[in-house]
Amino acid sequence: MADMKIGSIIELFGIINFLLVLFQVSSGLRIFKVPFTVHKKTGLLLLFTALIHGGLAVYFD
Repeated sequence: MADMKIGSIIELFGIINFLLVLFQVSSGLRIFKVPFTVHKKTGLLLLFTALIHGGLAVYFD
C-alpha cells in the first residue's frame, strides 16, 4: 500500500517536471514573454522538483 502512495507522488513530480520543462522552453524561445526573473525562478523550481522526483524514484525503486 505504501508503494502505491510513493508511486503516485513520484508520478505527480514527473508531471510537474514535464509542465515546468514545457514552460521553460516556451519562455526561453519567447513564445511566452515573461521577465527573466520568472524564467530563472521556474528554472530553480524545476531543478528542485527534478531532484526530488529522481531521488524518490532511486530510493524507492
